[in-house]
Amino acid sequence: MQYSYPNNRGAISGAFGGAEIDLRILATSDLHANLLAWDYHANRACPQRGLARVATLIHKARFERPQALLFDNGDFLHGTVLGDFIAETTPTLRSGRPLHAHPMIAAMNALDYDAVALGNHEFGHGLGFLRRSLAATRFPVVCSNLYFKPTRGAPLAAPYLLLHRDLRDRHGKSHRLKIGVLGFIPPQTTIWEKRYLKSRASVDDIAASARLLVPELRALGADLIIALSHSGIGDAESEPGAENASSALAAIDGIDVVIAGHTHLTFPTAMQPNLVGKPAVMPGFFGSHLGVIDLTLRQSGKNWRITMFGAEARPISQRDPITGEVQALVGDDSAIAEIARPAHEALLARTDVEIGDSPITLHSHFALLTPTPALSLVASAQADQMARLLAAGRHASLPLLSAVAPFKAGGRGGPENYTDIPAGPLRARHISDLYIHPNSLSCLRVSGQDLADWLERSVSLYHQITPGAVDAALIDQDFPSFNFDVIPGLSYQIDLAEPPRCNTLGRVIAPEAQRIRDLRHQGQVVRPEQMFALATNSYRAAGGVGFPGTGTAQVIYEGTENIREVLASFLRNGAVPAPTSPDWGFVPMPGSTVTLDLNPNAAAHLDEVPHLRLEPLMQLASGFRRFRLYL
Repeated sequence: MQYSYPNNRGAISGAFGGAEIDLRILATSDLHANLLAWDYHANRACPQRGLARVATLIHKARFERPQALLFDNGDFLHGTVLGDFIAETTPTLRSGRPLHAHPMIAAMNALDYDAVALGNHEFGHGLGFLRRSLAATRFPVVCSNLYFKPTRGAPLAAPYLLLHRDLRDRHGKSHRLKIGVLGFIPPQTTIWEKRYLKSRASVDDIAASARLLVPELRALGADLIIALSHSGIGDAESEPGAENASSALAAIDGIDVVIAGHTHLTFPTAMQPNLVGKPAVMPGFFGSHLGVIDLTLRQSGKNWRITMFGAEARPISQRDPITGEVQALVGDDSAIAEIARPAHEALLARTDVEIGDSPITLHSHFALLTPTPALSLVASAQADQMARLLAAGRHASLPLLSAVAPFKAGGRGGPENYTDIPAGPLRARHISDLYIHPNSLSCLRVSGQDLADWLERSVSLYHQITPGAVDAALIDQDFPSFNFDVIPGLSYQIDLAEPPRCNTLGRVIAPEAQRIRDLRHQGQVVRPEQMFALATNSYRAAGGVGFPGTGTAQVIYEGTENIREVLASFLRNGAVPAPTSPDWGFVPMPGSTVTLDLNPNAAAHLDEVPHLRLEPLMQLASGFRRFRLYL
């Protein structure tokens, strides 16, 4: 086979003589209900995604190496418009079971997956829907660090699996191997999905759980143990409760192969061909890649060892190195496309329904640089709903603010990962584009100090800039834009000469750093002891990812209103998007310039932000266009 990286082959020392078996491990991860190569927000084809495209690679990989196992690493049911649509509209029988299998489950059944792990997003529409969906699977489901409390529900998945497979060696002799499978989700899942899991279940540390279960699997005769780690790469020596612990799993004696995910990246890389000397793969997201690991197993007595391995993430598309345009490498598998067709057509009809109207474009091209109408619209909808909810209560006198973040602002999602809605009718698909997650509305009671610290967490997105710097990179590309909150109604300036207070995970790394300057509300300086009501989403309010002022003790309202529905209702009731004023920006740094990479279409909107001194530069092979910002 051809390998993507020159150094991703490995040999395990101390090999013994005996029969040799060639075994291929195939993996998907973070599909997020992307069945077809279609962007439902933009209502157009998207060759970078879709299980139907990955299926073509799966068939090819199996043809090359018939002895293959296929796994999914989690986040397959939810996270996109199609997943939400199915969860909200699937008819059920009186028994509570679905009338038809979830199309993602049906597609995975058709592809004959050997096993799948749960991801954190599987819980996004509640345990009832998840149980009904999994009832239609023809493959086992594993989750090794999720524990349901007594009387609070039956397990959703097995703590481990032992797959029995008859495999032929290079001389044609058949051997029965026992393949152990573990599956892990981030411990933070109970925080992120607090609505459904808080009183029912707990999620233990990933590495600690593995250390307990690996000996059990070995005692049962496992010849090979594969860890389906819905977790990022992380460090080999991770802290307890680490969200990203795949390297820590690889470091555990007895784990042979790691399938990583969750962070929507690809692995291996040219700089890192394996994890702690063990085969590993992370196959992108939305069906962008198929993970492929090839193993050579050699027998010694009753035991089998990996003596050689190779790994790669095979893409379904590539970019033209000159223009940056996306080119498809494979087409749809017809069987999977047919499974997806009924739900796809029904969703297209639903997303075309008109909700409201906008006299201006709503986009996120500059959302990391200045206030934007798109984010202000969402913030206004949250505040409007929360004002009514708090009107009759004891918190009605608190000044009300609303925190929002751009979910689509480039980054690892690529140059297409932006909202760009033209002026005119606002349709249902645009609502999902403006707010892509099914979060519910919450409200916190926070202090002025909390607000300042909240914003410090957000503006850690930026690199520290030395005065006089020329074309320094502005944005930390490892910092997800959904953790860049802005709070309309507050004005402030950001001092880039200061270091970021937090790292990308929200941990404080420079406690004395103070980038937020001259923080004001309605023109008045915000005092540290001053109290506010802050509308936000359920994910943020639950206390995840290091935002100060969050957590149960701060919550004054915890509802079930889906924020997308709140936004749709706001528009149906006559709300009209409006231009914004530059209430926040950067402390001037004369003689300094920075660069950032945006969607090429951003150049057409420069007249909307005359206060930003942005200059378009070259087109990049990545599909982004580089811009220079004069500070």
